[in-house]
Amino acid sequence: MVYLWHRFRDVEHHPLLAENDNYDSSSSEADMAERVWFIRDGCGMVCAIMTWLLVVYADFVVTFVMLLPSKDFWYSVINGVLFNCLAVLALSSHLRTMLTDPGAVPKGNATKEYMDNLQLKPGEVIYKCPKCCSIKPERAHHCSICKRCIRKMDHHCPWVNNCVGEKNQRFFVLFTMYIALISAHALILCGFQFFSCVRGQWTECSDFSPPVTVILMIFLCLEGFLFLTFTAVMFGTQIHSICNDETEIERLKSEKPTWERRLRWEGMKSVFGGQPSLLWINPFAGFRIRRLLLRAKKGGPEFSV
Repeated sequence: MVYLWHRFRDVEHHPLLAENDNYDSSSSEADMAERVWFIRDGCGMVCAIMTWLLVVYADFVVTFVMLLPSKDFWYSVINGVLFNCLAVLALSSHLRTMLTDPGAVPKGNATKEYMDNLQLKPGEVIYKCPKCCSIKPERAHHCSICKRCIRKMDHHCPWVNNCVGEKNQRFFVLFTMYIALISAHALILCGFQFFSCVRGQWTECSDFSPPVTVILMIFLCLEGFLFLTFTAVMFGTQIHSICNDETEIERLKSEKPTWERRLRWEGMKSVFGGQPSLLWINPFAGFRIRRLLLRAKKGGPEFSV
């Protein structure tokens, strides 16, 4: 926290904020909006790829080991359609979380010109991040991996290779919900399949041999149990944070709220947008293919970070 005159002194002596840089905050924010957001973090990219591979593995076992060999046609069709729809929604939510700007503050906007435009009152206190040289909005925190200050930053999740913040928290909540649902569905199908195989003495139970079938289903059960536990806890934590209008960082730091809290339904509506509807659980809501293609064309191979 710095006072106005302290802040001007810091700006004048900071090499990244010289007057010759001619920083334009409006053009910087517009430039950010025109580029595809992606974090080039090795650990995060590996975790994101592992997430997709684990979902694909679960889909393979459910479809080719348990459902297609089943003699009950409608059992296979209904469960196959349901599981694959949930898997598509989960992976779509994952992509939206990973490729959506979580609410990054433009780098290096702590210039005299920008602060003059803020029309601050004498003695008014503002925040400046010494790491990314930006004016830090209220409730923003700096992420060392994204190398940005993120508005309403909840945490950085390596599984989605991104921060969870003001603009992508909705998609992260949907991701945890759909992963929990397909994990529970896979565990239920495994239970039925084991019962059916044991009752039929493992004859015509699967197109694979009994040992291979057992190994594949055991790994699926372990994966389903771990993912169900993790994502169910995360989903509950996120809903609790939204209803209390408090991020995980604010809760861990026991920060006293200086903002007007939006509790319960007001908090849910601020994150998911509008009145309760099916759009709340739709990760494709607000997605425009033409806009994405234009961003990719304009931004080329560049990224926001």
